[in-house]
Amino acid sequence: MSGGAMTTVIDESTFRQVLSRWPSGVGIVTTAGEEGWHGMTASSFSSVSLAPPLVLVCLDQGIRSHDLLIRNGVFAVNVLGRDHLALGRRFAGMEPGVTDRFAAGDWLPGATGSPVLTDSAAWVDCRVLHRYPGGDHSIFLGEVVAAGVPRITSPLLFHSRSWGQLADPLPDRVDLADTGLTDAVAAPHTARLTHALRRAGVRVRLTSLDGAGTAGAGAAGMSCSSVHVDNASAAVAAAEAGCPAVELTVAPDGTGGEAVHAVRAVNGAGHPDTLVVARIRDALRPGAARAGLLTVQRLAAAGCGEIVLEEPAEGHDDADGASPLALRRLLQDAIPAAGPVPLRLALRDDHGLGLVNALTGMKSGVRCFDTALGGHGGLLATERLVLLCSRMGVAAPLDIAAVRALRAELGVLRRQPPAAPAPCSPARAAASRGPESQ
Repeated sequence: MSGGAMTTVIDESTFRQVLSRWPSGVGIVTTAGEEGWHGMTASSFSSVSLAPPLVLVCLDQGIRSHDLLIRNGVFAVNVLGRDHLALGRRFAGMEPGVTDRFAAGDWLPGATGSPVLTDSAAWVDCRVLHRYPGGDHSIFLGEVVAAGVPRITSPLLFHSRSWGQLADPLPDRVDLADTGLTDAVAAPHTARLTHALRRAGVRVRLTSLDGAGTAGAGAAGMSCSSVHVDNASAAVAAAEAGCPAVELTVAPDGTGGEAVHAVRAVNGAGHPDTLVVARIRDALRPGAARAGLLTVQRLAAAGCGEIVLEEPAEGHDDADGASPLALRRLLQDAIPAAGPVPLRLALRDDHGLGLVNALTGMKSGVRCFDTALGGHGGLLATERLVLLCSRMGVAAPLDIAAVRALRAELGVLRRQPPAAPAPCSPARAAASRGPESQ
């Protein structure tokens, strides 16, 4: 082989195919001037510098937008969310007969006068600082004078000449919380199952501090457990009794309810390490998505350690089983809204959709699930989710053999007659009522 330079001829079709394999976000580049507003869909957008804040866009020299940016000297880039597909196609000229592209969407003039999409995933408003030649395109370097993130949502993507959304990687592992065990059989018989699940790393939710497996109120006795309480005072009492996690159920009303008060109360009582878990009931109910998202944002901002989205129970007016498509759409907004706070799903299997929705949740970014051995109370059965995980190479706290043995033991215990309840100690009774009742 000679040492001279290699000359390679690349035809335009091949080059386009190569570039199409690079996924990118989608934005609408807008500008304003004497000729009014103008905009076009573009994906050639990139950040350049943080200090000073600089971005660039690349525009074909043969299109009208290119000349308008030169004359106007300003532009805005509006990053599109996953629900802006129609708007992206509109500004790409893919809808014949459209004479006013800005008739769709809610637009306002930005600091430079360039139109800004009020419900975009993000936007930057810029002055043209420099223009550089780039073959048949020009590179416009913009100085950012204003920017915003109107809402948290997943982005619209462009790949292989088609529009899409984020890829769906499966998690390496999932975490489980059993929220039905202590209701499945009489309390005195659940100790072995409770301790076995705890040792495996499954958190067991107790209905009170008197529940099964709570021998000793210290942290060791409550390891890997949570207790459900009704108010902030009871949450403080549980934290002082050594429970590492407390759970409160709130409505999807956008406020966060008693869970917000519980976070403040538990932290104020000197227990910042106690995990406050907020459960949003009926969060997967059709029509509750917007209020549920507002509630997720409120709970995350308040400092909740986990947020659980509950599917409505059978018998609820809207309990037809959560649609996998609707669940995916909800999670694509709920996970960014929660930020670093983990989301858990409490799925039901009344209509046979539990495993489908669990897989949808995993591929959407959920790593934590509420389950119940034997599917008690209509919840997704622990053994079914563990089996699904094993078939897909996703690690779970329990292996198949262990969960089957626990399921068999549960079946035996459920056939035993209930025992008389053990007397409650005054200390535990006071803790379950909360300080305000003492």
